[in-house]
Amino acid sequence: MKNFIKQAENKAIRASMMLRNKASEVGERVKGILANNEGQGTLDVAVTVLISIVLGALILGGLYLIISGTVLPTITQKIKDMFNYQG
Repeated sequence: MKNFIKQAENKAIRASMMLRNKASEVGERVKGILANNEGQGTLDVAVTVLISIVLGALILGGLYLIISGTVLPTITQKIKDMFNYQG
């Protein structure tokens, strides 16, 4: 009976040590993953591209408003006056 208890105790100790080692390994892997910054440059490029697209859209929208609001009606009127020339 003493031998059985001793074996069970040793088995529990080994299992506990194995569990502690596994937890330590997992902790080290998580630290490595969290400390890794390989994709940081990709994120910076993506943000830069997104900002460029938004600014380009704003500039094109502003140009469209300027052209359709002031330039286009003036050009249209000048073309009509040119064809209605009473010379």
